[in-house]
Amino acid sequence: MARKANTDSATDAAANPGRLKQIALTYKMTRRVDSKVGLVVAGVGIVVFGVLLGIGFLIGHPVYLGVLGFLLAFLAMAIIFGRRAERAAFGQMEGQPGAAAAVLQNVGRGWTTTPAVAMNRNQDVVHRAVGKAGIVLVAEGNPNRLRTLLAAEKKKMARIVVDVPVHDIIVGDGEGQVPLKKVRTTMLKLPRVLAGPQVTAANDRLRAMGDLMSNMPLPKGPMPKGMRMPKGGGGGRR
Repeated sequence: MARKANTDSATDAAANPGRLKQIALTYKMTRRVDSKVGLVVAGVGIVVFGVLLGIGFLIGHPVYLGVLGFLLAFLAMAIIFGRRAERAAFGQMEGQPGAAAAVLQNVGRGWTTTPAVAMNRNQDVVHRAVGKAGIVLVAEGNPNRLRTLLAAEKKKMARIVVDVPVHDIIVGDGEGQVPLKKVRTTMLKLPRVLAGPQVTAANDRLRAMGDLMSNMPLPKGPMPKGMRMPKGGGGGRR
């Protein structure tokens, strides 16, 4: 038992520096984009702690309210820092090829993501996610060209998964588009209409259909800006 306790302590000790290093790296990355993040987070903590401590003195329990204020201040600082770090990360990803695919990889459990199921020579891309809401096609690039890509992909899938609802999202800030930072929340708000076995069956049928990534030697992750589709490839056909 003592040996197991020592092993657990060693594991925790090794994990904590890793977490602290990750937090430090996240802070540095955020500060490059958001120079006021440190001041804002510290200000939130001081205000929350000060308010709770002041209430504690007023009601005659400064120690209890002080401890509660410290805990709530730490929680508020963590929440504010997380939101600003996320905003900074999305700001850096905005406009980068493959940014939507990176977001889809972090939508959450229950979703199966396939990047670049369709793409043309102009690097307009359609990614696919399958979950209990059905099939979601997430497109990034020129909106006019993307409509053609989306229509072609829907037509292709209609022959394979006729009983599964298909939604489409065009990433962007224009009318009828969804900003990159709202793609995840938009998908999670979609009504869940499929059971687990139906999702599995849809994934199996789509996997059998194949996709662009499985047929081409493309690198994983965000696609290089200089990459060009070969003639006759993917969605470049007319």
